[in-house]
Amino acid sequence: MWKNIDKVRAHREALKHAWFNFDHSNTPEVKQIIVDYNNNPFWEGYGEVKILRDGPNGYCSFSSHEENPFLYVSERKEFLSGEYELIVHYETRVK
Repeated sequence: MWKNIDKVRAHREALKHAWFNFDHSNTPEVKQIIVDYNNNPFWEGYGEVKILRDGPNGYCSFSSHEENPFLYVSERKEFLSGEYELIVHYETRVK
């Protein structure tokens, strides 16, 4: 059993090492705010907000579950900067 875990750990370490040694200078810059607004009958008005940034300086992501996701996004500095693309996913669920 422990030999299998050691193989998994070694594989994960090898992937991590390869990722950190990868040249990210050619990575295109992507800045997105994704609002996943679900119309869940138990969580009406709630949604998930994801703020993603990827590029030569690295990858950064943040997510939050908010009661009023559009109000939350409108007050964020990333949205106010105008540099981020706003993507809205709206899912309708049957009650």
